[in-house]
Amino acid sequence: MTSEGPRNLFTPSNIIATITTLSALVLVLMPTPDGVSPTVMNGAALGLFAVGLYATVAIPEYLTALAFFTIAMIFGVAPPSVVFSGFHSTAFWLVFGGLIIGAAVQKTGLGAKLATAITTRLTGGYPMLMFGLALVGIALAFVMPSTMGRVVLLIPIVVALCDHIGYEPGSRERTGLILAMACGTWMPSSAILPSNVPNMVLIGVAENLFGITFNYGEYMLTNLPVNGLLKAALIIGIVMLMFPADPNKKIKNVQETENPPLSIDGKKLALILALTLGFWVTDVFHHISPAWIAMAAAIICLWPGIALINDNDLKTRVNFPSTLYTAGILSLGALLVETGAGDWMGGWLLAHLPLSPDAPLMSFYSMIGLGVAVNMASTAPSVPAIVGPLANDLSALSGFPLKTVLMTQVIAYSTVILPYQVPPLVVAMHLGGVSMRDGAKMTLALAIVSVIILIPLNYMWWGSIGLLP
Repeated sequence: MTSEGPRNLFTPSNIIATITTLSALVLVLMPTPDGVSPTVMNGAALGLFAVGLYATVAIPEYLTALAFFTIAMIFGVAPPSVVFSGFHSTAFWLVFGGLIIGAAVQKTGLGAKLATAITTRLTGGYPMLMFGLALVGIALAFVMPSTMGRVVLLIPIVVALCDHIGYEPGSRERTGLILAMACGTWMPSSAILPSNVPNMVLIGVAENLFGITFNYGEYMLTNLPVNGLLKAALIIGIVMLMFPADPNKKIKNVQETENPPLSIDGKKLALILALTLGFWVTDVFHHISPAWIAMAAAIICLWPGIALINDNDLKTRVNFPSTLYTAGILSLGALLVETGAGDWMGGWLLAHLPLSPDAPLMSFYSMIGLGVAVNMASTAPSVPAIVGPLANDLSALSGFPLKTVLMTQVIAYSTVILPYQVPPLVVAMHLGGVSMRDGAKMTLALAIVSVIILIPLNYMWWGSIGLLP
């Protein structure tokens, strides 16, 4: 053993992971508080354990997922149908299909061809590339309702783009472009009504529990100026500061005419992707989940006679451990809801929030903070599911209109502290080969800037359009 081994044990991530693990053990061993069931405490303990390891990456993410499944089953924290719910989630199969499609995009040369087309039009270097990619991610949100589908479609193209222009794996530029696309695809889309799952859950809660309906234009007016466009600009700015381009590194300027023509396999894949995108965009008519559309495309890519990728490609080009991580993340959210740990935390926070009609800004921050805390204990779609039913109480305590209280949840679930809170973000990082540590640096920085800049601007904007008293 070298002298470096022991020192590596005491990294900040390992220390934090150890503290959260010990804290989880304390939750299990301590006397159960009055009015709280052991199931809630066990769920909270397992959630804390998993979140601590996911956030710090003290061990590989897939190993955390396996540990989560094993502990949950050994100690009977939740029924098997809940513990393994991630595997029968459509998101899991969307990721699985997306990994295969991504491998095909790389192998056939279609990704490189698309990358060439992009770089010949975005000639302003690293900043222009980032701006263009973020714009594509936002624009696609208007026509493609699945965030996961957009990620699966766009990230392989960004990877091919990086390969094409000479941004090698692990470089700041490659990490920056992938994170710009990942964050730009997810966070600003919260301002567009049908573009992600949490939005749909929120709308369902508002209609089912309170009879409140948000129309498309009203929702966009409320959220797009600050939480959409300004947040997108902040994403670009933060990425450029945290992952700056090497001034001595020149982008390869390869003209389309210098590239060989697209192969037959590339043309086949282009047709498959065009049909896939068409089905994704029109899901409001046929109601087929984006996951099964992606799986159908993946099967076609693998089908004998077409065989855009083969068995060896599955072994070398497809990152199967990321599917375990995805299943673990999705199952964690379901377990926290099933055990009541999320509700317990939400209720506890509600009882201790500084809410008052005499302090509207403090109340505004408090309600957003409640949603952010719930998001950290589960995943983004859980925020409206857990916090939404509390809206009447929050409205009474703060003096805010009920509709305004519901809208604060949009700001809450789009303010991401750590990547594990948003499965599409995690998937984007895995597809792009970005480490959890780099992703966490980005989301944490963006969250801090959002608290300092965007939330006050949201407060002022909402006041100007009559949403605040």
